[in-house]
Amino acid sequence: MDRRDFLKLSAAGAALTAAAGCDSSAPASPSGARASAESSPEGSPGWGDSVTSFPFEEWTVSQLSEAIASGEQSVLSITEAYLDRIDAIDRRGPTLRAVLEVNPDARSVASALDRERQERGPRGPLHGVPVMIKDNIDTADGMTTTAGSLALEGTVALEDSTVARRLREAGAVILGKANLSEWANFRSERSSSGWSGRGGQVKNPYALDRNPCGSSSGSGAAVSANLCALAVGTETDGSVVCPSSANGVVGIKPTLGLISRAGIVPLAHSQDTAGPMCRTVRDAALLLGALAGVDARDPATAASADHGHADYLPFLDADSLRGARIGVWRARFGFHERVDAVLETALATLRDGGAELVDPIEMPSIGEIGAAEYEVLLYEFKADVNAYLAKRGPDTRYRSLAELIRFNEENADRSMPYFGQEIFLEAEAKGPLSEQAYRDALALCRKKSRDEGLDRVLAEHRLDAIVAPTGGPAWTTDLINGDHYGGGSSTASAVSGYPHITVPAGAVFGLPVGLSFLGGPWSEPRLLGLASAFESATAQRRPPRFLLRADLAV
Repeated sequence: MDRRDFLKLSAAGAALTAAAGCDSSAPASPSGARASAESSPEGSPGWGDSVTSFPFEEWTVSQLSEAIASGEQSVLSITEAYLDRIDAIDRRGPTLRAVLEVNPDARSVASALDRERQERGPRGPLHGVPVMIKDNIDTADGMTTTAGSLALEGTVALEDSTVARRLREAGAVILGKANLSEWANFRSERSSSGWSGRGGQVKNPYALDRNPCGSSSGSGAAVSANLCALAVGTETDGSVVCPSSANGVVGIKPTLGLISRAGIVPLAHSQDTAGPMCRTVRDAALLLGALAGVDARDPATAASADHGHADYLPFLDADSLRGARIGVWRARFGFHERVDAVLETALATLRDGGAELVDPIEMPSIGEIGAAEYEVLLYEFKADVNAYLAKRGPDTRYRSLAELIRFNEENADRSMPYFGQEIFLEAEAKGPLSEQAYRDALALCRKKSRDEGLDRVLAEHRLDAIVAPTGGPAWTTDLINGDHYGGGSSTASAVSGYPHITVPAGAVFGLPVGLSFLGGPWSEPRLLGLASAFESATAQRRPPRFLLRADLAV
């Protein structure tokens, strides 16, 4: 299936966000490391201490906070260790290219947080915790916000996004901006997940020839590779959950309106949201609580006053599976027999934990969404990106989609070395959001995803959640042909605006595979409880080994 077919016709939903490729400008691995890796029968690279000596590998928020509280570590010492890790793993060694730029103020911010803690105590659980945010999230500081595009290179936002502001208020240290699929992977029909003009190609830390999925590819790879303790991605359809699954981490795509979109480079307002990407459910719940809440800059957040929570930890219960009714979305199985085997083991864990499985449930209406969803995204992208660019600061030269298209044409050798901008051209041809074609497509999407989709199935079977495979094992990065998806389950939640949580469930030849929990609007507390109980029972998260290629001997 090529990208046009996926975007227009598929509702399987592995992600509207993927792309695969390599950047010819990426620094080469040290010759000694490459020789060692290629001579090893296991294919395990000889990266040496750059990979194995990191003192905070797999450390949780709680462990970092306890080390700071005890005086064993300071915010500054932890920040410097992560910056050194980025230099060793992202810039050298495996050269993941997951980080577009580091925060030049990170050390001074860390020092200030150390002083504040000594004088007044911690702000909360995230005080001093290093976080990476996707490069479509505005920061009014020493970092740029470019959505990975050379057209916005060097430009700085006038104001913090609400996500960045909330992170700072919580005391987190923003380490830097994560690489991503350029323009959230909505530029070309044959794009490469994780490739951007600014950052080149993000690599999957489990096997460097494999794709990290997108568009929050850098966020997923960075937190998986322990380049940060927490990460923030964004999703329109699959862009949080797919890279979370492919990089072996927990991802939360929340209910639309739980987290403010103000100051985030848009794709489509009817589906866009930021979301946590972390190594544990507990850390993801902590980050979700810090990000959630009402924001006057985003009217969609008004409903979160009644439905959101500042603290999601009370909902994490290892016994949450007992008595739960969980639907099994069998239509999302069957694209890979080894993924099916991982998921069957996961279903057995759910049963053993006391859940009652309704197997199967059917949602045929989701398969009728594809073309309408694509139509909605084309219309909204043009309207939303034009509105966003018009408000950027004076250093922004390109202030409309039409001007971005012209920039790409004039700089094709740098901006479009591997794939074009067909989607940009299709979006630019659309009219205003008042057109009937847009309104009809949006109405159909809501009807099929909500009324005839998740709302109907959840009510009909009295379900707490629905489970399905998040996606398949990471595919080989392919610059010539672009992405080759397996399958997935992102579209129902993405189009409806309902929550979706993915948790590591196992691996196929050493490549992670996630289990998805889908629910109704504002069901994050229940989904987090179920996801936490599953995680506690299985503990399938494994740190990556930075192999040059997938280990077929596994």
